[in-house]
Amino acid sequence: MAENKEYMIHQEDDGSIQISEDVLASIASTTALEVDGVSALMSANDLMGGKKMTCKGVRVELDGEQIVVGIFVAVRYGCAISDVAKKVQKNVHTALEGMTGFKVAAVNVHVGGISFN
Repeated sequence: MAENKEYMIHQEDDGSIQISEDVLASIASTTALEVDGVSALMSANDLMGGKKMTCKGVRVELDGEQIVVGIFVAVRYGCAISDVAKKVQKNVHTALEGMTGFKVAAVNVHVGGISFN
């Protein structure tokens, strides 16, 4: 296992299940990009100071046995920003809990731009 990666660990009777934060970020980014109205994920290193991004546009924080996700998106011009953000929250929450079995404490959507494409 990589030394500086964090893993969600769930202890079972037969052993443990470990899921890398990179896997969680990949699920979140793919799911967010599937939402109609999301044009791209944005790199937000400038906005978040020194906080580490797990992958472009997604920051995953592990809080015990819960996941907190920050997603940075650009929304297509003409789309209702709040509707798009709510769909991203709902879809990412559902996908992460369904695919990993871990509780998602929060999905924080940050709209950092508008795309005119």
